Amino acid sequence: MEFGWNDEQRGFRERVRSFIDEHWTSAARRRSELEPWQRAREYQKRLAEAGWLTMAWPQEYGGAGASYFEQLIFAEESSYASAPTGGQGADRVGPTLIIHGTEEQRREHLPKIARAEVDWCQGYSEPGSGSDLASLQTRAVRDGDDFVINGQKIWTSGAQHADWIHVLTRTDPAAPKHRGISYFMVPMSTPGISLRPIVQLHGAAGFNETFFEDVRVPARNMIGEENRGWYVSTTTLDFERSGIHRIAAALRPFRRLLAHAQRPDGAGEGRRIADDPTHRRALADTATEIEVGRLLGYRVTWMQARRLVPNMESSMSKMFGSETQQRLARRGVNMLGLYGNLRPGEERAPLGGEFCNYYMSSVSLTIAAGTSEIQRNIIASRGLGLPRG
Repeated sequence: MEFGWNDEQRGFRERVRSFIDEHWTSAARRRSELEPWQRAREYQKRLAEAGWLTMAWPQEYGGAGASYFEQLIFAEESSYASAPTGGQGADRVGPTLIIHGTEEQRREHLPKIARAEVDWCQGYSEPGSGSDLASLQTRAVRDGDDFVINGQKIWTSGAQHADWIHVLTRTDPAAPKHRGISYFMVPMSTPGISLRPIVQLHGAAGFNETFFEDVRVPARNMIGEENRGWYVSTTTLDFERSGIHRIAAALRPFRRLLAHAQRPDGAGEGRRIADDPTHRRALADTATEIEVGRLLGYRVTWMQARRLVPNMESSMSKMFGSETQQRLARRGVNMLGLYGNLRPGEERAPLGGEFCNYYMSSVSLTIAAGTSEIQRNIIASRGLGLPRG
């Protein structure tokens, strides 16, 4: 199968590329003194001004009413360049509020997301509730017009820079675990919220532990019905797992590895990495996998454009994309030999140490947004109709 693009879509792709080069690729080099999260925020404001941050949203909520395929083109080109696309507000919270939120919630939150005024983080996983997310124990207890939250979340990406968190809590401990959960939006500045960064293998601290101690949140900040938050959160997860970005993010490091593999001195002593038949097959396998993953991502967009719900298909795209990146990172480190273990900044690190960092950061890819095991269960039960147990 091959998806074709009309002249208008090809022209749009060129405009996206030009915008990214002017406002991200080149600008990021000029503003290298800024922290990565600061550069991302600055760029997202440019996206908002250009109308591309939430382009597929309805116009009444700050969108441009663009097609799903225009959104795909934008996300694809952004991922190729490692450019931000709007964060969780644009790709998770906003779409969930459009489907499940009250009109008051939409009017309050969607315009701010569309203008890139707020950053969001996600409070789902807990120390004892990761793959079995519905076993979460963070409590929210009703107190008049408020709920009081106590508990702990973990792996909260970007929490140290976020303005709001969308968080799952248990509001009925006596109910079956999927039916006693409620979903809240909470400002990170609320008294009682504290963070502890988690330093990862590559030395950065993108994840956090998030603690809630008597955190008071208005009942009006609940998304959906009380005790029915699990079913709302599955919508959020479908948005998180869908998209072209996971497989598109593999293309840039693959192209750099492929070019390096063809250098006469890539393997040392005037030899090319690509002369090794094992490495040559691995490069061919990766090229094939990227193409397959691209078509899986396109399929999700095709379904969304026809108002279909890509549940199993989103899981397929997520799982295949994250596992392809892991395989690429592992193959790259192996091809580069012992020098491939050198970190960025090391004198002899090939490709600037990119694949050493890529390998370490890829560990989380098949865990975040639902483990590969969970995705396979969804594909088996909801897609293939196989029995549970």
